Amino acid sequence: MIELLIQWVPTELHPASALFLITLSAFTSLVTASLGIGGGALLIAAMAQIIPPIALIPVHGFVQFGSNANRALMTYQHIDTQWVRRFLLGALIGAVLASFVVVQLPLVLIQLSIGVFILWMLWGPKPQTKTLSASRILVAGTFTTFISMFVGATGPLVGSLIHRRDGEKMTKVATMAAALTGQHLLKGFVFAFVGFSFMEWLPLIVAMIASGAIGTYIGLHFLKKVSSERFNQIFRLTITLLALRLIYQAILEIL
Repeated sequence: MIELLIQWVPTELHPASALFLITLSAFTSLVTASLGIGGGALLIAAMAQIIPPIALIPVHGFVQFGSNANRALMTYQHIDTQWVRRFLLGALIGAVLASFVVVQLPLVLIQLSIGVFILWMLWGPKPQTKTLSASRILVAGTFTTFISMFVGATGPLVGSLIHRRDGEKMTKVATMAAALTGQHLLKGFVFAFVGFSFMEWLPLIVAMIASGAIGTYIGLHFLKKVSSERFNQIFRLTITLLALRLIYQAILEIL
């Protein structure tokens, strides 16, 4: 069994590190399913300490594709399909634009911009209606997908947009899961197009997706027991903390 595990672990990783990532994928999927957000950012923070930088974002993206796809399938009856269609049309545009970018944007600038934007979306002046127009949803899909090629976890950014729409907790979780499923799939296509080979990492990705499905199932069970009012409070607080973390990381880099 140990020899089989070693055979399928990428050469850049120790088997113990692979087992840790598989276990962490289950936990972070549980976090996202029960709180609506947060697992992806936690997962990429841990993966950044283990996985080589060149593989970090594409591997994380495909794992998140699987995690969000599981959550979307388990909550499909609650998905706002019209919102998702508009978002993914913009995501397709963002993916095409990203495929032509060969110079990586400064990470500090991206972290600061996203962190400040999220805080503004959550705590800034509110429009008369919470529902974004069709054109703004399309622009949001384009922008967040483009940015996701450089920072990986844009869940907090998409979450701040979902927070502005009306709807109960299951609709928000399901719609966000569907939107991120399409976004991460497009990201995978872009990285494959520019030459990244997923084959060496595929067994680890599949194992992390499988463990994530277990965490998602457990997390959704917890979610059903939380009131919509409490969920919205936790959801908003979690996104705020993730945004502050991005700004803090950027400030540390500057200093």
